[in-house]
Amino acid sequence: MKEVNRDILRLAVPSILANITIPLVGIVDTAIVGHLSTAAAIGGIAIGTMLFDLLYWNFGFLRIGTSGLTAQAYGKGQRDQGPSIKVPDECRKILVQSESLALTAAAAVLAIQWLFVTAVLAVVPCSAEVAEVARQYFYIRIWAAPATLSLMALKGWFIGMQDTKSPMAVDILVNVVNMAASYLLAFHTHLGVAGVALGTLIAQYSGLLLAGGILFFRYFDKSVLRHFEEWKDAMQWQQMRRMMQLNGNLFVRSLCFMVVYVGFTSLASNYGDTELAVSSILMKLFMFFSYFVDGFAYAGEALVGKTIGESKVESRKSKELHAVVRPLFLWSIGVGVVFSAVYALWGNECIGLMTNDGEVLHSAERYIGWLIAMPIVSALAFMWDGIYVGATAGVQIRNAMIWAAAGFVVCYAASYRFCGAQALYIAYFAHLAARVIYLSIEYETIKNNIL
Repeated sequence: MKEVNRDILRLAVPSILANITIPLVGIVDTAIVGHLSTAAAIGGIAIGTMLFDLLYWNFGFLRIGTSGLTAQAYGKGQRDQGPSIKVPDECRKILVQSESLALTAAAAVLAIQWLFVTAVLAVVPCSAEVAEVARQYFYIRIWAAPATLSLMALKGWFIGMQDTKSPMAVDILVNVVNMAASYLLAFHTHLGVAGVALGTLIAQYSGLLLAGGILFFRYFDKSVLRHFEEWKDAMQWQQMRRMMQLNGNLFVRSLCFMVVYVGFTSLASNYGDTELAVSSILMKLFMFFSYFVDGFAYAGEALVGKTIGESKVESRKSKELHAVVRPLFLWSIGVGVVFSAVYALWGNECIGLMTNDGEVLHSAERYIGWLIAMPIVSALAFMWDGIYVGATAGVQIRNAMIWAAAGFVVCYAASYRFCGAQALYIAYFAHLAARVIYLSIEYETIKNNIL
């Protein structure tokens, strides 16, 4: 048990530190423009950042699918080829397949960039001036797509290889370079807003350069050139089919997530500016918690995948998997309890850190109960996701999110006439509960199928 807990913390802590840096790119860009230009420019950067959130959210499968497949291949390879092997053969193939998909996706994104930005701006209410700034920002930063999507795949591969320190180093470098380059180009050249976008682009390619260096020197060294024929084999359809099937299911999952998260914000806007502000603040507090519990979910992906990979080589009993799953849940529930306690004791103060508007603070008091309840059920949902990703159970992950999105829609439709804005939080809680219930029920089936 001590060894498992040590492995969990070894994997989770760097992921938590890396996750906390995730929102910094958009925050830094907004802050620089806020000191540089007009309200229209601030709004344009906000819209531009949202465009990339909408775009890249749909490619989350590049990280998730790669992580589970690599972790299983790593566990199997350690048994097949011995622990002295840096990179098992199957892990190399998965890396090639995942990076090929990332670059193909990047090419598609670059091809449809005009259609995408035009379509989104057509339905997002904003002034012509704000829209023009958003376009300027988007058309520069979009050229970082090959780096951004490649980094998603590499992050998943590193996690599958039981390495969360490398993606942490990459994320920290990306954010440091983004801050420095965006500031210098925005304030010390004539580029202005374009300098902010260019700084973000430079940061993404800097991260890719570091990730490539880690890959080459830590995992492959010069022997990487010897595996060219093996890489060609990895691109055959028979070799790619498993990854494509898994990623197809994960893509559907991402679309269902969009229904919930975009739907939450869109529906909140129907209740006026105050309720929209409240929902935005509460969602940020929900997301802040997720940065911590996600670290343990990433550890779950790596350790569960490794355990399953080992089980395919040696005859192992289900208690081997249980020995990993049980402490993972204890850690994630512990994080949920801590955050619930913090929100119970200082929920109003946490909201007060994000606004001093009296009306918003008063309205938010009605939802403190949801703020307290969400972390525990979220911790269960996120950890189940991590376990199923490690098991590469794409169908169950997809179905869970379909049920969750349906639960969100049905619960909101059934309650909004009677509960007003409270219906938003009822629906959001219901989607989390649906994920937990479905994945809990399916666990025995998954365990029996993979061991």
